[in-house]
Amino acid sequence: MAGLEDSSQGRTRDRRSVYERYQGTGDQGVIEHDLFSLETASDGQPTDVEREDTDAGVDEITSPFDPEHIDIETRTTTVDLLLSRLRNEMIDLAPDFQRRAGIWTDEKQSRLIESLLLRIPIPSFYAAEQKDGSWAIVDGIQRLTSIARFLDADTVKAPSLKLKGLEYLRNFAGAGFQDLSGKLQIRLRETEVVVHVIRRGTPEPVMFNVFARINTGGEPLTRQEIRHALIPGRARSFLAELAESDEFRYATGGSVVGDRMADREMVLRFLAFRLTSPNDYRLGDFDAFLADAMHRINRLPDGEEERLRVEFCTAMTAAERIFGQHAFRKYRTGQQRKSPINKALFETIAVNLAWLDSHDHAKLVQLDVLEAFADLMEDSEFERSISVATGDPKKVRKRFDAVQELFEDLLS
Repeated sequence: MAGLEDSSQGRTRDRRSVYERYQGTGDQGVIEHDLFSLETASDGQPTDVEREDTDAGVDEITSPFDPEHIDIETRTTTVDLLLSRLRNEMIDLAPDFQRRAGIWTDEKQSRLIESLLLRIPIPSFYAAEQKDGSWAIVDGIQRLTSIARFLDADTVKAPSLKLKGLEYLRNFAGAGFQDLSGKLQIRLRETEVVVHVIRRGTPEPVMFNVFARINTGGEPLTRQEIRHALIPGRARSFLAELAESDEFRYATGGSVVGDRMADREMVLRFLAFRLTSPNDYRLGDFDAFLADAMHRINRLPDGEEERLRVEFCTAMTAAERIFGQHAFRKYRTGQQRKSPINKALFETIAVNLAWLDSHDHAKLVQLDVLEAFADLMEDSEFERSISVATGDPKKVRKRFDAVQELFEDLLS
């Protein structure tokens, strides 16, 4: 078979490039998962977003810091004291941080309560201490929400939990907290839990790195989930509004799963490079760059926020009209199937389109931009700039300059 040969280990090896392998005459669906490393949703299934390597080493701490400044305190507290903190707004649960497709069912929440009644230890909570002494819960939000729903639902503004789907205490089916005996109520209130608190004063990049390493039995937190938990303010809701806009959904073909906040990260990357020119990006630590962008969004005046909203939605509409189903995706001439969405391409194309006006957008719609983009994809340096160590300043400038030049050449 053309393009194939036998390896010395007796296995068949495909020597064609990735792009040669996904050209074809099949349907218009997304290409097979084995050609790209894809991000996963909360249910563990692959998404339509290409997994990205933003740094040479994802766990490398690039900013110098004094280890003496790292202060992680392990506290043993009770369920009752956690609820007291919730009532007094000393715990930030970031309600919309609940993974939309992965929010625990009533059955799963009930089994957590069952574990507490059976005195089975539950995983630790992880929190970051804020300036006012409050805690931002980074890992354990759904566990704490489940406990609060059963004992005092008003603290999380949610309906009370009635136990269901229990494995052992089946005679408690349908029971609420008030239906339990006084002895069992006290048992729940006095249940001890462990909370690991990163004290204020710990450098933010180090704090992000610590939480990025946390994995309490499930998928590790994504970087955007960590940013969302640690940086409260207007940025949270603004990113959500743009990610849920019709313009974003149409431009991405409705294929970006938001339960791990991939959609909000993509929006944030657009805003970050609208607030800081790619030519001024020098940091090299992409996570810190995006965290700083969230802080800046929190301080935006209303007029600036509205300008960015219009620019984003206009760029999304233009991308969908110009690139069609291949918007923000790698593409080669003759390719029939869609490749996954590439985050580096998303920010690069969207920001470049935001630099142009409506007249330029209309002109580009009439031109064969997709074929010109396919020619650009033949540039190995450009391809690497959107695929490997994409947070490197040189690669950031390479991809932004290349797409800017592409549009300028077509428009001229």
